[in-house]
Amino acid sequence: MSVRTPPRLLDLAGMHLLRDDDLAFSALEQLPAELFPPLFTEAFNGRHTEILKAMVQAWPFVCLPLGGLIDLPHVGPLQAVLEALDVLFVQKVCSRRCKLRVLDLRDTGHNFWSMWSGASTHRCTSSGRAPVAEPRSITKQHEAPLKVFIDLSLRKRTLDNFLTYLLRWVEQRKSSIHLCCKKLKIVSMPMDSVVKVLSMVQLDCIQEVQVSCTWNLSTLATFAPFLGHMSNLQRLGLFPIQVSAFKKQEHDHVVQITSQFLRLGHLQDLYLESPSFLEGRLDQMLRCLKTTLDNLSITNCQLTESDLTHLSQCPNICQLKSLELNGVTLTDFNPELLQVLLEKVAATLQELYLDQCGIQDSQFEAILPSLSRCSQLRSFSLCGNILSMAVMEKLLRQTAGLSFLSQAWYPAPQESYSPQESDILECEVKWASGIITMNRGSGGDGTPAELFQIVKDDAVKIEIQEAKNLDIVHSSQPQPIILGACPGSQEKV
Repeated sequence: MSVRTPPRLLDLAGMHLLRDDDLAFSALEQLPAELFPPLFTEAFNGRHTEILKAMVQAWPFVCLPLGGLIDLPHVGPLQAVLEALDVLFVQKVCSRRCKLRVLDLRDTGHNFWSMWSGASTHRCTSSGRAPVAEPRSITKQHEAPLKVFIDLSLRKRTLDNFLTYLLRWVEQRKSSIHLCCKKLKIVSMPMDSVVKVLSMVQLDCIQEVQVSCTWNLSTLATFAPFLGHMSNLQRLGLFPIQVSAFKKQEHDHVVQITSQFLRLGHLQDLYLESPSFLEGRLDQMLRCLKTTLDNLSITNCQLTESDLTHLSQCPNICQLKSLELNGVTLTDFNPELLQVLLEKVAATLQELYLDQCGIQDSQFEAILPSLSRCSQLRSFSLCGNILSMAVMEKLLRQTAGLSFLSQAWYPAPQESYSPQESDILECEVKWASGIITMNRGSGGDGTPAELFQIVKDDAVKIEIQEAKNLDIVHSSQPQPIILGACPGSQEKV
């Protein structure tokens, strides 16, 4: 027979207050701060709107992390909270104990509610409680606007009820409310709706932007001035941008877009997928960069040799941690350009991705010495390039000294595509195990691998538990070889 745990006195007190509005209102001025979170949660979930309003006006913490409680289809409790904020920040009427300065509508603050104390949120103290010192005056305390934090993900063609209600509320109170967004993601919303939303947001609060819908160049040019006002932007991702044959108007659009980078003084990560508008014009963007980038990704587009020259000479990429050029055709390029680029970032580069670049044996042999000097390299991929077994062997030998390398994706050697595939695959197995055994026997970290396999349809799969214990599986299609982390490697990615 199970024994039910009796309710705590705290729970009983909260339930009693929620049954008696008058008692709850009179108790708020003396209610201990640690009782506010559990009582507020019960009032919010039970939709006790009048008690919610009273609690907001007496909220004893700097932050109210409401996002973790909101049930999006139902805006009733949110409406009650916003009405209470009207009294605080528009009518300037509040309890003397109220410390509320930030309303956080992001999906954060779960620790706050579960721990019954102010877990760290934006500009809250470490305990969540207000500082001991009293504010100089209630009037001055509420002269500054309330900050409302929200992460925006614009996924639909029309705004949902929650966002529509919130934006209308903010628009009517611009002088006393600042809508702050740190993460902005645009997926499928028309530009006129995007403009409407951004016109109400404090753009200098935005730190991350991801545009995942397909825009044409003129649409991106319309967005560009908003981008230029995001002065604290740290991460920018722009995905497929459609471009027709270049005309003067489109040239003007490119200038309007690239010039915005002059205003991004905190940009660290830049991701550009299919930026065909930059072909032959990459230097226009590079010379507008104001910061040293940590991560750069330019993928699935055509670049000219001049573009790669400007990239290798750009001072703002000298401390890159990650470089991705997947889908950028390098077949006809002078390999010295990639060699110079790798030399520039050798001291800091941790991730390098060169998938589907059309790199050939002679080009790769030229860059191998530079690659072997990337001492911090942890992750490396060459999938989709046709390289010979001889070059692959040189690659494994020259990268064996990279002690941090924990993940590498290699293409199956060119010989795998011959009619004698079965015999070639057998050779690959012996070659791979021999290289790994040799490196493990060297006394150092050797090739940092416990897994050497050809993935997906598994032309060859070798799981190395011991140097001599091999499990071999054959199939018809050669696939990329993966070199994974060994148990003794210094870091796993």
